[in-house]
Amino acid sequence: MTATVTVAAYGCAVWLVLVGILGIVRSRDLVHAVVCLSLSQAGTYVLLLAVGYQRGAAAPILGAGGAGTTPVVDPVVQAMTLTDIVVSATVTALLLALTVQVAKRHGTVDPDQLRELRG
Repeated sequence: MTATVTVAAYGCAVWLVLVGILGIVRSRDLVHAVVCLSLSQAGTYVLLLAVGYQRGAAAPILGAGGAGTTPVVDPVVQAMTLTDIVVSATVTALLLALTVQVAKRHGTVDPDQLRELRG
Protein backbone atom coordinates (compact mmCIF):
# COMPACT_ATOMS: atom_id res chain seq x y z
CA MET A 1 0.00 0.00 0.00
CA THR A 2 2.82 2.43 0.83
CA ALA A 3 4.48 1.97 -2.54
CA THR A 4 1.18 2.67 -4.32
CA VAL A 5 0.67 5.94 -2.40
CA THR A 6 4.26 7.02 -3.05
CA VAL A 7 4.11 6.23 -6.76
CA ALA A 8 0.78 8.06 -7.06
CA ALA A 9 2.21 11.13 -5.30
CA TYR A 10 5.30 11.19 -7.52
CA GLY A 11 3.13 10.66 -10.60
CA CYS A 12 0.84 13.50 -9.59
CA ALA A 13 3.82 15.81 -9.00
CA VAL A 14 5.35 14.99 -12.39
CA TRP A 15 1.99 15.42 -14.12
CA LEU A 16 1.43 18.86 -12.52
CA VAL A 17 4.90 20.06 -13.48
CA LEU A 18 4.62 18.78 -17.06
CA VAL A 19 1.13 20.22 -17.63
CA GLY A 20 2.31 23.55 -16.24
CA ILE A 21 5.37 23.61 -18.48
CA LEU A 22 3.27 22.66 -21.50
CA GLY A 23 0.89 25.49 -20.67
CA ILE A 24 3.75 27.97 -20.42
CA VAL A 25 5.16 26.87 -23.76
CA ARG A 26 1.80 27.04 -25.55
CA SER A 27 0.55 30.18 -23.79
CA ARG A 28 -0.85 33.03 -25.89
CA ASP A 29 -1.43 35.29 -22.91
CA LEU A 30 0.85 36.46 -20.09
CA VAL A 31 -1.79 35.85 -17.41
CA HIS A 32 -2.22 32.28 -18.66
CA ALA A 33 1.56 31.81 -18.47
CA VAL A 34 1.60 33.01 -14.85
CA VAL A 35 -1.21 30.60 -13.93
CA CYS A 36 0.63 27.72 -15.62
CA LEU A 37 3.79 28.63 -13.69
CA SER A 38 1.77 28.47 -10.47
CA LEU A 39 0.50 25.04 -11.51
CA SER A 40 4.08 23.84 -12.02
CA GLN A 41 5.03 25.18 -8.62
CA ALA A 42 2.12 23.26 -7.08
CA GLY A 43 3.76 20.12 -8.44
CA THR A 44 6.83 20.93 -6.35
CA TYR A 45 4.67 21.03 -3.19
CA VAL A 46 3.39 17.54 -3.90
CA LEU A 47 6.91 16.34 -4.66
CA LEU A 48 8.30 17.72 -1.41
CA LEU A 49 5.47 16.21 0.62
CA ALA A 50 5.94 12.85 -1.14
CA VAL A 51 9.64 12.89 -0.28
CA GLY A 52 8.92 13.51 3.40
CA TYR A 53 6.04 11.02 3.72
CA GLN A 54 6.49 8.16 6.18
CA ARG A 55 3.68 5.71 6.79
CA GLY A 56 2.71 5.47 10.44
CA ALA A 57 4.97 8.31 11.54
CA ALA A 58 3.85 10.83 14.14
CA ALA A 59 3.98 14.61 14.08
CA PRO A 60 7.44 16.00 14.90
CA ILE A 61 6.43 17.24 18.37
CA LEU A 62 8.58 15.82 21.12
CA GLY A 63 7.61 16.05 24.76
CA ALA A 64 9.77 16.65 27.79
CA GLY A 65 10.93 13.04 27.67
CA GLY A 66 12.88 13.61 24.47
CA ALA A 67 12.89 11.34 21.44
CA GLY A 68 10.82 8.19 21.74
CA THR A 69 10.91 4.97 19.81
CA THR A 70 8.14 5.90 17.39
CA PRO A 71 9.23 7.31 14.03
CA VAL A 72 8.46 10.97 13.31
CA VAL A 73 8.01 12.85 10.06
CA ASP A 74 10.96 15.02 9.04
CA PRO A 75 10.02 18.64 9.85
CA VAL A 76 12.59 20.05 7.41
CA VAL A 77 10.56 18.85 4.43
CA GLN A 78 7.43 20.47 5.84
CA ALA A 79 9.31 23.74 6.40
CA MET A 80 10.65 23.62 2.84
CA THR A 81 7.12 23.11 1.51
CA LEU A 82 5.83 26.10 3.44
CA THR A 83 8.75 28.19 2.19
CA ASP A 84 7.99 27.05 -1.36
CA ILE A 85 4.37 28.17 -0.97
CA VAL A 86 5.41 31.62 0.26
CA VAL A 87 7.94 32.06 -2.55
CA SER A 88 5.37 30.89 -5.11
CA ALA A 89 2.79 33.41 -3.88
CA THR A 90 5.37 36.19 -4.03
CA VAL A 91 6.52 35.27 -7.54
CA THR A 92 2.93 35.01 -8.77
CA ALA A 93 2.05 38.43 -7.32
CA LEU A 94 5.14 40.00 -8.87
CA LEU A 95 4.50 38.47 -12.29
CA LEU A 96 0.85 39.54 -12.27
CA ALA A 97 1.88 43.09 -11.30
CA LEU A 98 4.35 43.12 -14.19
CA THR A 99 1.63 41.84 -16.52
CA VAL A 100 -0.66 44.69 -15.47
CA GLN A 101 2.13 47.19 -16.17
CA VAL A 102 2.82 45.65 -19.59
CA ALA A 103 -0.90 45.82 -20.42
CA LYS A 104 -1.05 49.49 -19.39
CA ARG A 105 2.08 50.46 -21.30
CA HIS A 106 1.64 48.41 -24.48
CA GLY A 107 -2.08 47.66 -24.55
CA THR A 108 -1.61 43.92 -25.00
CA VAL A 109 -0.62 40.83 -23.05
CA ASP A 110 0.07 38.67 -26.10
CA PRO A 111 3.76 37.69 -26.08
CA ASP A 112 3.93 37.61 -29.90
CA GLN A 113 2.74 41.20 -30.19
CA LEU A 114 5.19 42.27 -27.50
CA ARG A 115 8.03 40.62 -29.41
CA GLU A 116 7.27 42.87 -32.38
CA LEU A 117 7.78 45.97 -30.21
CA ARG A 118 11.48 45.22 -29.85
CA GLY A 119 13.62 47.75 -31.70
